[in-house]
Amino acid sequence: MSDAQAQIPVTVLTGYLGSGKTTLLNRILSEDHGKRYAVIVNEFGEIGIDNDLIVESDEEIYEMNNGCICCTVRGDLIRTVETLMRRPGRFDAILVETTGLADPAPVAQTFFMDDDVRAKTRLDAVVALVDAKHLPLRLKDSREAADQIAFADVVVLNKTDLVSEDELRQVEASIRRINPSARIHRTERSAVNLTDVLDRGAFDLKRALDNDPHFLDNDHDHEHSHDHDDHDHHHDHAHSHIEESGVRSISLRGGDMDPKKFFPWLEKTTQMDGPSILRLKGIIAIKDDPERYVVQGVHMIIEGDHQRAWKDGERRESRLVFIGRELDEERLRRTFEACQA
Repeated sequence: MSDAQAQIPVTVLTGYLGSGKTTLLNRILSEDHGKRYAVIVNEFGEIGIDNDLIVESDEEIYEMNNGCICCTVRGDLIRTVETLMRRPGRFDAILVETTGLADPAPVAQTFFMDDDVRAKTRLDAVVALVDAKHLPLRLKDSREAADQIAFADVVVLNKTDLVSEDELRQVEASIRRINPSARIHRTERSAVNLTDVLDRGAFDLKRALDNDPHFLDNDHDHEHSHDHDDHDHHHDHAHSHIEESGVRSISLRGGDMDPKKFFPWLEKTTQMDGPSILRLKGIIAIKDDPERYVVQGVHMIIEGDHQRAWKDGERRESRLVFIGRELDEERLRRTFEACQA
């Protein structure tokens, strides 16, 4: 796939003011990491870059002495990306920072869907920076905090030095309830390895599944086995959480699917529940098809593709994970199961 080689990976960075985004962006723009990154920010002033690090600027685009550049989104993200792609000496990767309150969905959709942009770039990962100390409060008082986590492929749990181990475990549990498949990295002062954030291939479900076959397992049960009582307790927990942020994940499992039922069902469900569905990911076993079918979506926009053949000894089953608000779990489960061959 020489196509993918030519495509520049794009990382979308979300997180509240104060979560450590500026620190992280400044590290990318100033550290000696030997890569060339283009950082697209909403407000250049917010980042406050040390002038000694700027080699040259043509107003909109600032070049740093480590070869990275920083530019501001003026109006339209697509235009900004196209301007960047025309620059000589292309980049290893592009990082797009969304403002503190922005919903990452439209940004993700741009890279997920726009054909011109997709020819040159590919969405690599949505990364959410989270302040370990303030997250519980944020989840209570803002929809955006939960949305940012729901969209994330990678969560950087920052400022871990400000909370106890116990608080940290509770914060991680909240993140898992909203989004069981995101990778979580604990950090202080945004000191995450750039390789954990950039060029992860985390949005590309095929690559994510190859890197972690248990990627879609519910609540990462493969990491810890629950005895039954614990599991019931776990469910109560999830319900109390729903009232706070409204976002949760629903994991469906089934056998071989009848393509004549499954695809129309998926289409109808996403059209009907689209605004409530933030992300959707699944591996589907289609009747009489030797290959795994991988599907993922952002709101109503869905893509699917064959991934690879089912391996010998691999459990042939269909798994679909919905992350969203006010989803009717009973209806989803019932109608999904009705699509089985």
